Amino acid sequence: MDFALSDEQRMIVETTRAFVETELYPHEALVERTGHLPMELIRELQAKAMAAGLYAANMPEEVGGAGLDTLSWLLYERELGRANYALHWTCVARPSNILLAGTPEQRERYLMPCIRGETWDCLAMTEPGAGSDLRGMQASARPDGADWVLNGTKHFISHADIAGFTIAFMATGEEDTPRGRKKKITAFFVDKGTPGFTVREGYRNVSHRGYSNAILEFDDCRVPADNVLGEVHRGFEVANTWLGATRLQVAATSLGRADRALGHALAWAAERRQFGQQIGKFQGVSFKLADMALELRAAELLTWQAGWKFDEGTVTEADMAMAKLKATEALAMIADEAIQIHGGMGLMDELPLERIWRDARVERIWEGTSEIQRHIISRELLRPQGG
Repeated sequence: MDFALSDEQRMIVETTRAFVETELYPHEALVERTGHLPMELIRELQAKAMAAGLYAANMPEEVGGAGLDTLSWLLYERELGRANYALHWTCVARPSNILLAGTPEQRERYLMPCIRGETWDCLAMTEPGAGSDLRGMQASARPDGADWVLNGTKHFISHADIAGFTIAFMATGEEDTPRGRKKKITAFFVDKGTPGFTVREGYRNVSHRGYSNAILEFDDCRVPADNVLGEVHRGFEVANTWLGATRLQVAATSLGRADRALGHALAWAAERRQFGQQIGKFQGVSFKLADMALELRAAELLTWQAGWKFDEGTVTEADMAMAKLKATEALAMIADEAIQIHGGMGLMDELPLERIWRDARVERIWEGTSEIQRHIISRELLRPQGG
């Protein structure tokens, strides 16, 4: 088994890290202080990302992307993850892979403008009463002639305020399963400005300042049948096929922030002197550093292995759940210990540590909570035993 990066992968890492440090770091203080990312700044950084070949790098070459394999894409995501999330997501945007599930007409209408940086997409699944239990969603759609009529509310919808359209998952019926009656789900493209579709300001979030969330309301919102993404009643199959790697993306960006926090802790331990010596020479600090490095390395190996297996076609849900679970929990531990090593200075906003610490909290919730990841892992372990 070869763990060495290829020349191309090293170039991806070096190019992306240089862009993040040169173009994104300088704007972090502004975004953290205001909680807002000005559109003129978005467009400026977007143009620079395109010039550097970093924009929409997750997309296949045939639609204008970089055509990266999954492992290379995760290396790219790790480097982006070092920066404020609003900056790196909005300015070096990655159209959702689920857009590739569209028909040729849907790709031209929705995917290509995202790749060209003309607009952004957003996904609407979560509801006030349906988070981890998406089958419990109440928002629904019913057929009416050649159209579908959508009703209900979605919340925690990331960057819906700037998105030109949403992909809304709606209950469209029920079916009998071995575990009882379950709702059938269908995905719909809904353009901003469609009558009956309202985007309202969401909640103030302690994590990822500048990366907004919104509340979406559908009130007899009518869309044509051509706006169905995938097949009717098969929305979960579309999501599982095209969104599976998002857990690996969360893992990779968590690795980037964890590595940045560890770097600050190492530098401080070597520089800061107390009781006549560097604090890194005290076991109370040096052992923390060792544990932080250990957790980061273990999380990296799980994530890279899952990425490699994804390309080999052998990845399982448990592989991706393990990577997401380990990386996000390692980030939480490393961010906390980095602050402990810095003492009071770690909580000052002159350093990025308090931001990394705050941002780390949401990673164990979105794209499936840590409890859901453990459920996926244990379920896969028990199935061969008849559990």
